[in-house]
Amino acid sequence: MFFDLHTTAPQSAARAGVIHTDHGDIQTPIFMPVGTVGTVKGVHRRELTDDIKVQIILGNTYHLYLRPGTDILYRAGGLHRFEGWDKPILTDSGGYQVFSLTDIRKMTEDGVQFSSHIDGRKLMFTPESVMDIERLIGADIMMAFDECCPGTADRAYALQSMERTHRWLDRCIKRFDETENIYGYRQHLFPIVQGCVYTDLRQEAAKRLRDLDRDGYAIGGLAVGEPAEKMYEMIEVVNAILPENKPRYLMGVGTPWNILESIDRGVDMFDCVMPTRNGRNGMIFTRNGVMNMRNLKWADDFTCLDPDGTSYVDQAYSRAYVRHLIHADEMLGLSILSIHNLAFYLWLVGEARQHILNGDFRTWKDAMIPQLQQRL
Repeated sequence: MFFDLHTTAPQSAARAGVIHTDHGDIQTPIFMPVGTVGTVKGVHRRELTDDIKVQIILGNTYHLYLRPGTDILYRAGGLHRFEGWDKPILTDSGGYQVFSLTDIRKMTEDGVQFSSHIDGRKLMFTPESVMDIERLIGADIMMAFDECCPGTADRAYALQSMERTHRWLDRCIKRFDETENIYGYRQHLFPIVQGCVYTDLRQEAAKRLRDLDRDGYAIGGLAVGEPAEKMYEMIEVVNAILPENKPRYLMGVGTPWNILESIDRGVDMFDCVMPTRNGRNGMIFTRNGVMNMRNLKWADDFTCLDPDGTSYVDQAYSRAYVRHLIHADEMLGLSILSIHNLAFYLWLVGEARQHILNGDFRTWKDAMIPQLQQRL
């Protein structure tokens, strides 16, 4: 089986399970660091595996297609060998770029034409070409090509966008099913549930995708401008319909409290650039709250970065020293904070899993979220 569901928490939809891939097992709930162009920014592979205990990372189809290109990746033996990563990889399809690169793309029924943000050259993504690209990248879990609809879209546009995503999905599935794994291990295709913030559209999309009986499902088009409470509502709507025996992946979310609230609503997989992006901007998350390491209050604080931390960097460096590195624009400071944040996120989902197994997840979550949201 691709997914084993071990238990669901009392008084909650939170689940603990295991996803089985040919590159290893993934214990859920899980956070997946974003490695857009074949690297998690500022973090060495040894730290990802030995210190942070990362189980799966992401790559981005659009960016990897531009650089280094599928020819290089194929000659290297796929992204795993190219970057020296022997654990699972998931690839986004480029659907988020349909949303985020509106100034340099043109969308048609056939697909999306982009102007490369690197050199301006024209490239065309179709459902078929995206499946071919993701096959060549070699991801264990591939996303279907979709349109990520803005969270502020009106219902008419959201309906049009969802229906286009479904037509593209039919073409993705056809191409995926008629092609073979290139590198000798299994690849799995996840359809993406769209529908913006409209309950009936989300229900329609979830039912349609459920009936396709694929290995897992993604929930897209959230955390793109809509209020957090509306995001949680849509997660509940969708997860009430998606099959219980398949993993559920919430794309691009989010803060530690977003993640705990979404786990409570039955989500198994998460990714977000926030841990590394916020780290590069001087902010860290801790179990006691959020710290802005640029603040003057840390300038002569010689205690360790985070006494309750989950990474070796938390005890190895003082707050004053890390603040100095940030203000001096030293790369080491950005790396230290990125490592800390990733380790914290992995610790958080690991703790959530343990409390699900222990049967006290809801009580733990309700106590944890106010702590996480404090500003230190």
